[in-house]
Amino acid sequence: MRISFFGGGTDYPAFYEEHGGAVLSTSIDKYSYVICRRLPPFFNFQYRIRYAIQEEKATIAEIQHPSVRECLNFMNLGFGIEVHHNADLPAMSGLGSSSAFTVGLLNALYALKGQLSTKRQLALEAIHIEQERIKENVGSQDQTTAAFGGFNRIEFGGRRKILVEQITIKPAKLEYLQSHLMLVFTGFPRHASEVAAEQIRNTPGKTKELTRMMEMVNEAVAMLNGNPDGYDDFGRLLHEAWTVKRSLTDRVSSPEIDEIYQAAMNAGALGGKLLGAGGGGFMLFYARPEVQPEIRRALSKLLNVPFNFHDLGSQIVYYAPEQNY
Repeated sequence: MRISFFGGGTDYPAFYEEHGGAVLSTSIDKYSYVICRRLPPFFNFQYRIRYAIQEEKATIAEIQHPSVRECLNFMNLGFGIEVHHNADLPAMSGLGSSSAFTVGLLNALYALKGQLSTKRQLALEAIHIEQERIKENVGSQDQTTAAFGGFNRIEFGGRRKILVEQITIKPAKLEYLQSHLMLVFTGFPRHASEVAAEQIRNTPGKTKELTRMMEMVNEAVAMLNGNPDGYDDFGRLLHEAWTVKRSLTDRVSSPEIDEIYQAAMNAGALGGKLLGAGGGGFMLFYARPEVQPEIRRALSKLLNVPFNFHDLGSQIVYYAPEQNY
C-alpha cells in the first residue's frame, strides 16, 4: 500500500493526458496478500474466490468481484483457480489497497502461468484493467506505486505513460522525515468513489488548482534534497496541498474531517492531508516528534497506525509449480 504526499488528482487521465501529471509517494510496510492456485477438479464450479465473502462460480462472468473477474478475463488462463485475499489495512481507506490487490493478483496469476512480469508491465496492465475494463474512478499512481515500490517521483502522460524516478536521499534523511509523520484512521469513507467521480467531472474547470498541486511535487523534492532542518516546510506544504485539494470539490472533506484536522493542527501539527479521494479513511500529519504525544491525546478516539517506508513493490513470496490434473 502507499502514502501519497503531493500531486494527487494530477494522476487522472482526464488531467495528465492534456497537461501532464506528477506525484510524490511512497510504498509502506502494509500489504495486500493474494494466494492463487489451480482449483482441483473435484467441484461443480471452476472458480472459488475468498475475500470478505466467498464466491463459488462456474464461469468468470458470474464472479462479482470486479478486479478478480476482469483480471481473469485479461489473463485468459484456460483453467479454474482459487483466489484468497486478506490485507493489513481495510479497503477503500485512501492507501491504494484496491490497486495493490489488482497488482498483486496479476503478479500471482503470471506466476501461476509460469511467467515473470516486469514492474512496468504490472503497473500499466493494472491501470488498464481498473480504468478501461472495470471503469473505476481511479487515477494511475496507486497501481504504479504498488508495482514499483519505493519513495518516488512519478510522472504521468506522454509516450511512456509513466516515468518513475526514485528519491535518492540518504537513509538518515528518510528516517528523519518518517519520524515526523503520523497516520490516523478516521473511519470508513462513505462516498470516496463518488468524490473521485465528481473530481474527474470538475477537472476541466480546476486546471489552475491541479497545476499548483503538480508544482508542489518538485518543491517537495527540493526540500528533501536540502537540510533536514528545513523539513518543517514539507509539513507546511502539506497544509497548502490539503487546502487546494479541499477546493476541488466540496465533498472531499466533511465537518468531522475538518474537526479532526483542526484538532491536530491546534495540538502542534504543521500540516496534513486526507489520503485518497476523500470522505474518510486515513489522515496523514506532519509533526515534530516532541508534539506527537499531544496530537495523539487530542485524537485519542482515533486509531494511530505506526508504519515504515518500504522499498519493495509487488513480490512473489512463495512459488511452487502445481501438478496438472
